[in-house]
Amino acid sequence: MYYFYGTALLFAGLTGINFIFSYQSKNIDPQFWVTLKFQVMMLPLFLITNLCIGYGIKFGFKAVQNLGFVLIAAKCMEVLISLGMGYLFLKELPNWKTWVGLGIIAVGLVFVKQK
Repeated sequence: MYYFYGTALLFAGLTGINFIFSYQSKNIDPQFWVTLKFQVMMLPLFLITNLCIGYGIKFGFKAVQNLGFVLIAAKCMEVLISLGMGYLFLKELPNWKTWVGLGIIAVGLVFVKQK
């Protein structure tokens, strides 16, 4: 059950964070005061997403007893979410270098999980 809780909370938190920053880069004027106002308005969402990420890592660690594995898996999940946000907001498609990078992260994930 910890696997499910950890994965779901990490996915929700990382998706929320990436959504906020993607929305900001696409729709918020880069002037300081406009950006500051947006960031202050987003503080409650940042609190919720940070709690989701924190508890996702905590439950993931309880499930696998390997913090390095949990953090690398979370980073891989974040990269995949970032690719989705790039397509959603900017219609960007990943190129071959992106897939090579994901492959390197996946190989690292396998190495960390080995005993």
